Amino acid sequence: MKDFISFFFKGFFLFFTDRNFRIFLRLFFINAFKKGYTESNASANGLKIRTADMKSFVWQYYEIFFRNFYTFNTSSKQPVIYDCGANIGTSVLFFSLKYPQARIVAFEASPYIFGILESNIKKNNVTNATLHLNAVWIKDEIIEFSDEGADSGSVYSISDAKKIKVQAVDFLEIIKKEDKIDFLKIDIEGAENDLLPHIASQLDKVENIFIEYHSFNYKEQNLDAILMILKQHHFRYYIQHVNDRKKPFINIQKDKGMDMLLNIFAYKI
Repeated sequence: MKDFISFFFKGFFLFFTDRNFRIFLRLFFINAFKKGYTESNASANGLKIRTADMKSFVWQYYEIFFRNFYTFNTSSKQPVIYDCGANIGTSVLFFSLKYPQARIVAFEASPYIFGILESNIKKNNVTNATLHLNAVWIKDEIIEFSDEGADSGSVYSISDAKKIKVQAVDFLEIIKKEDKIDFLKIDIEGAENDLLPHIASQLDKVENIFIEYHSFNYKEQNLDAILMILKQHHFRYYIQHVNDRKKPFINIQKDKGMDMLLNIFAYKI
């Protein structure tokens, strides 16, 4: 009962004190019953946003604008931000508003989602972001990409997703050219397991890194390897579960989906 009362009054308090919480609630209740994977338009924080899937955007807004997942401290006058897996641009718009002097480099692999990303950047007059229609990867090559039409496209196979060929780029060669990266976002639906070991030699120049870690049932779990890489390069990390699984010893997922999804926030002290 004590926890319930605390939760209830916390929400009540946030409603009256946090504008982004009120915007999230408005977006949530207006769009709760809309058909998924359908293009729509939204307005929030003075931004006009075209979406591929409104429910995905609502939760992006919750994490990015309300929960401030990507807010970081920096002494740089022009922080360098790399956004790998930019999707429709919710994160790019946030970075541009929060860090107007930043240089933002964004990558999105899906041609369809990239078109929406590009239109959102243009219609909101963002001038400090460079967009790349590429998958960040371990080498320059054409790869098969599962394009599911919202925020979960992946270089790994997704059973119900359309398979397309996309141009991948060797991300190591790209970040070698930077002296310092203030924030690196890696939300690439499983490819982080391959990418992070590949770019490990360049992580000393990164100050803050966000990794969405995906554990697929049919692949070996690599969380230990990722955390070891972060430790070796002097990051301190905080881990947050994205989805809760009740009775984890009983509800063992055996399909080709994910059995664990984590947000990893890592930063230099």
